[in-house]
Amino acid sequence: MPPFSALDLMRLSMNTSLMLMQANSVIAMRMMGMAGAWRVSPQENNRMVSEKMRAGMKSGLAAQAVALSGGSMTEIAEAALAPVKRATAANARRLARSGPKTPF
Repeated sequence: MPPFSALDLMRLSMNTSLMLMQANSVIAMRMMGMAGAWRVSPQENNRMVSEKMRAGMKSGLAAQAVALSGGSMTEIAEAALAPVKRATAANARRLARSGPKTPF
């Protein structure tokens, strides 16, 4: 039996693609916030740095747990992706609710 299937790779690819699209949206909204065109909290710049460290730590721990339990390569990658995907999706939702600043 192979270490992973085509379906496993497709699921990992789709989850990664979704996370990357949401990350692009988050970056765009934060950049617009820095330019004064999007409503963001004053702590947004600090938040974007600290959350990356937190998500990175959770990602590594999740991947390690799956690897130590004998998971496949794609299971390890999915476990590593999950905390980052969760944080990215939460940021995209939160920032989208803030909305653009109106010129008037």
